[in-house]
Amino acid sequence: MSAPTDDLQALREALERIDQELLGRLAERMALVEGVAKAKLDSAWPFRDPGREDRLLLHLRRLAVERGLDPHEVERLYRVILDMSVARQQAYVRELDAAPLRVAYQGAEGSYSHLAAQRSYSGRAGGVLLTGHETFRGAAEAVASGEADLALLPIENSTAGSINETYDLLAEGRLVITGETVAAIEHCLLALPGVALDEIRAAISHPQALRQCEAFFRAHPAIRPREEFDTAGAARKVKEGGDRALAAVASAAAATTYGLEILARGIQTESTNATRFVEVALHAIPVPEGAAIKTSLLLTLAAERPGALGEVLSELARRGLNLTKLESRPIPGERWAYRFYLDVDGHASNDSFREALAAIRPATSDLRLLGSYPAAR
Repeated sequence: MSAPTDDLQALREALERIDQELLGRLAERMALVEGVAKAKLDSAWPFRDPGREDRLLLHLRRLAVERGLDPHEVERLYRVILDMSVARQQAYVRELDAAPLRVAYQGAEGSYSHLAAQRSYSGRAGGVLLTGHETFRGAAEAVASGEADLALLPIENSTAGSINETYDLLAEGRLVITGETVAAIEHCLLALPGVALDEIRAAISHPQALRQCEAFFRAHPAIRPREEFDTAGAARKVKEGGDRALAAVASAAAATTYGLEILARGIQTESTNATRFVEVALHAIPVPEGAAIKTSLLLTLAAERPGALGEVLSELARRGLNLTKLESRPIPGERWAYRFYLDVDGHASNDSFREALAAIRPATSDLRLLGSYPAAR
């Protein structure tokens, strides 16, 4: 019986050596994960992207099959490893002397909000932790709950106009505007590799993006626009769906991220197409000395006061305050009643601005300051 026992012992020792090697490689992976965390903070990149993780798991399942392993068990194992990796990244962040800025945005990796956040915050001392949310409300709720320090939300587009959901979120009174940025938007038509333009029968994207490309759809009536919650999410759906007749309207960055080809570039109706984003937070922050300042107001006109809006505009003009934006939105639950959003050059603490606010208050039933912040160049 000694020979079989010796064989079993040798096999166990071999397994132990392999286990040690596996643990050593896992430790190497965790060390690399910290480097990834630092790179993500420096470049303002999301810590976790479910779409990217799903693609990795699909790749690993295929490799498992090639090696004669159970793909379900391999996926289960790697889900644990991914959770360990994210936990290691979060531990790295907690140990930093300077905490990173936590920024929420709407969309998936490669969305225009994601790209705008990267441009705005990458290179910040202390790093930036970006987190994408499926909806504008989800990003705003992250700030309201303390999960994020601020959110970057699109509020208007130079072609398609105002993004009403952002205005309505501001009306809820929980968040203030602390900054703004303007980003040029170039839309591309993305499809699976090898697909020709004349094969496409539908293009999916965020409703705003589709409206910004109306001229392209008029010129290509065989392609039917179809709404999705996000531009980059639409690109991911095209890649995962495998439908050769389906395309997405999204950024060139989304094409790279999801492995799609660009069938047409710059399909937006206006070549100067741009989107204005506002940075929203729970509390106002000091404005840098010497910066050009913009103030956003929310007001509801006093009922039964004819010419109330004219009074407001006259008082601003009389004090040399330049009105740069005027937007009306229906008040929920009140038929034919509206609230107004105003953007005005200048800081609300200036004497002329304070005088104007005092003068227009009798013409309003509700007057709120949404924030004074540096104007985008």
